Amino acid sequence: MAPLIMLAAGGTGGHLFPAEALGVALMKRGLRVRLVTDLRALRYSGLFSRDMVDVVPSETFRGRSPVAIARTALRLGTGTLMALSLMLRLKPAAVIGFGGYPTLPPLLAARMFGIPTLVHDSNAVMGRANRFLSNKVTAIATSLPGVLDRDPALAGKTTTTGTPMRPAILAAAAVPFVAPEAEGPLRLLVVGGSQGARIMADIVPGAIEKLGPALWPRLVLVQQVRDEDMARVRAVYDRLKLNFELEPFFNDLPARLAASHLVISRSGAGTVAELAAIGRPSILVPLPGALDQDQFANAGVLSQAGGAIRIAQDEFTPTRLAAEISALAGEPARLTAMAAAGRAAGRLDAAERLADLVVKVAGISSNTAHFQ
Repeated sequence: MAPLIMLAAGGTGGHLFPAEALGVALMKRGLRVRLVTDLRALRYSGLFSRDMVDVVPSETFRGRSPVAIARTALRLGTGTLMALSLMLRLKPAAVIGFGGYPTLPPLLAARMFGIPTLVHDSNAVMGRANRFLSNKVTAIATSLPGVLDRDPALAGKTTTTGTPMRPAILAAAAVPFVAPEAEGPLRLLVVGGSQGARIMADIVPGAIEKLGPALWPRLVLVQQVRDEDMARVRAVYDRLKLNFELEPFFNDLPARLAASHLVISRSGAGTVAELAAIGRPSILVPLPGALDQDQFANAGVLSQAGGAIRIAQDEFTPTRLAAEISALAGEPARLTAMAAAGRAAGRLDAAERLADLVVKVAGISSNTAHFQ
């Protein structure tokens, strides 16, 4: 039987999608893969069918009270016991973590059994779960260079691979960017991450209204809207007689990214990496209040490359957003330049690079894995 690589990821798209992309690359090499995650992941469709998924209890440290800490520790302890049982039963050749607290039980269990381990981090600032695991794992992979340069002990076992892209993103990346014509449709995509974002419902409709009647007929607007915000957003767009589509979640998001002239989004690591890989201009609004300001740093990578405009949330107003959209709508050449700059910052071979590292860490020979 082919060696098994166990992939561990938190239940959001930012963690699951790179795991899926690596899984595809490993399966092409003749290896088996399984996913260890939390209950949230079961609503995602993709590579991992239900019989390839093991759900292990986990919990994020949210509060500092003794009761909250004890509850979280108990749940993580229960998850670790279940993960130990999985290691005994499945005997993986390596366990690969992609961030989020659900990775703690399987990675810690693997370490107890001496199984090779690796964590991959997509952010410009390493996440807390990966930071906790970083001095315990065999190797570290990062999406961006320099993430751990200030820590020589960790930098010595770190490889920059990029963020693995699932097949749907690679297909979207093959679609060339075509700038909008002077009076032609302007395709605008608004997303807020896998959980949606209330701020987009609060700000974007007002900004669209401020664009004025001259631009309304040109807009083809697709927006991710949470169920609780749907009615109020729809009412504005109906009143303006826009060409629009609203959904709480888009299963075909890569294709919609490829079809867009401009994307307005949060700046989670996965979103930024996918925007770069596909090469689409964006306005990025980092999630405020994060302990390590990872989304602000992620957006900074793409804005410094010239592929995005970064707007802090306290500056993200209808007036500011309307001004940015209006300026870009009148400068197709600028949109084209942003698309090219973003694409230059992307990595399309990251899944293969990470798969190479996994095979090396796991000690799997080329005779065992059927390389293509």
